[in-house]
Amino acid sequence: MTSKRIFLGVLFVLIAQISLFAQNDWGWDWKDTSKIAVKNLPQHNEFMNNQYPYPAKPRNQWELGVGVGPSFIIGDVNSKIGYGATISMRKALGHVFSFRGSLTGASNAGSPSAYGVGVGQVEYKNQAIMLGADLIASLNTNSYYRGNPKTNIYVLAGYSLVGSKVQYKNTGGAQAGGYSIFYGQRPGMVNTSDGLITTMMGATVNNRKSWSLMHALNLGAGVAFKISDKMNIGVEQKFIMTAPGYDYLDAWKEGNNNDFFSLTTFKLNINIGSSDKKVQPLYWINPNNFVYSELNTPKHMKLPKVVLPDGDKDGVTDQFDMEPNTPKGAPVDSHGVSKDTDGDGVPDYRDKELLTQQKCFPVNNDGIGNCPEPACCKEIKDMMATYKPVADKVECAIGALPSVQFKGSTKLSKDAQAVLSAAAASLKANPTCNVKVIGYGATSKSAQQQSWERVNAVIKYLVEKQGIAESRLLFVYAQDGDANTVDLQGTTEEGPNTVPAPHPNLKSKN
Repeated sequence: MTSKRIFLGVLFVLIAQISLFAQNDWGWDWKDTSKIAVKNLPQHNEFMNNQYPYPAKPRNQWELGVGVGPSFIIGDVNSKIGYGATISMRKALGHVFSFRGSLTGASNAGSPSAYGVGVGQVEYKNQAIMLGADLIASLNTNSYYRGNPKTNIYVLAGYSLVGSKVQYKNTGGAQAGGYSIFYGQRPGMVNTSDGLITTMMGATVNNRKSWSLMHALNLGAGVAFKISDKMNIGVEQKFIMTAPGYDYLDAWKEGNNNDFFSLTTFKLNINIGSSDKKVQPLYWINPNNFVYSELNTPKHMKLPKVVLPDGDKDGVTDQFDMEPNTPKGAPVDSHGVSKDTDGDGVPDYRDKELLTQQKCFPVNNDGIGNCPEPACCKEIKDMMATYKPVADKVECAIGALPSVQFKGSTKLSKDAQAVLSAAAASLKANPTCNVKVIGYGATSKSAQQQSWERVNAVIKYLVEKQGIAESRLLFVYAQDGDANTVDLQGTTEEGPNTVPAPHPNLKSKN
């Protein structure tokens, strides 16, 4: 029961670590220069400044591996299952290829079949030490459909320098269990050195030492499962094939068949090296991560400024413009439709009477209503048609002038400018009239200052933009009333057209 609990506890920890790893699947931050080798910094700086399209390869950790597992010899004599152990160091050359050096030891034995006994085969033992160098190709690092791999599937090929000591069962054998050392031949067999580099160590018999040294070819495949950014476990099958001509790993030669080792190892691999200066081995990082992260959320690409078409230049793009052919400068609403302030059906840019009263509807093509002129105005016109007035002053017949609305600011909006343009047209048509420009807001010093600024903005616009003589505009501010309104009132009175600001230290910022 206790063993079962321990197993379930270990399994839970492994699953938790794998789940934690799955939440952070990009491998490294490409902006982190601490993981770039000094010799690659020029390329990295050019990439960061968009002067070179490819990022520099980061430094990556080594992988230390240890493994154990069953081993046997594939040869002429039936092999028993032995065991082997290996220790290795692996270094990524890129995201696909890596290099690994290893030291492997194996102990194997065999016993002949009935047929083998009949032809002279005997029991044997084999001890071997192999120094290997392998080139490994990872098959599933690159992917267009996921982030970093959770498994590493690979194939390998390489070279081993093999030292092998063979013993065989022999009547009167001096070794433990009645075995004799195989010095390149057995009684009745021809001495051979085919495929050997040399022999070494131990007593010399027939000019041969007990250990044979030979070349070998490595071929294999494996798979590793990632537990965390520091650790993975795996299984690997490797064949170590001795050089052509050597067929004595099992103390027996038949035909031209070569003996070779089969080694299956269950491995634990640990990444070594500072994670502050190096990323995990590159075969655990998908090289397409940067490309796909940039496509999803661009952080490095130099994206051109998006320019949406606006054919009539009214500030509303064509795809949302419900009136795409408004004249240049015509005031429009948020849908690109020409504004019609008084709702008389004549857009403001053509309306010569911007605020026609509804009782004067319908209007003509210029937006002027059909209300009769006031009697007083008609009489004055009749008098002026008959006489040349000599009086210094006459009554002002300009009629009602519009009010200007401000929205929390002291600047004139486009709507306010349109209202003042219409008022200026009335002023020009009535040159004998002056206008009181009346601002409100008397409750505080800041309100008085704001009232002054709004009156000043109206007068300045009428003088500078509409050509109205400044002497016709009377400056009145800080009256009781709606602080967001400035009224225009026709008059024949005279008064100051400019006054000093009451509280300039409280000047508005907008």
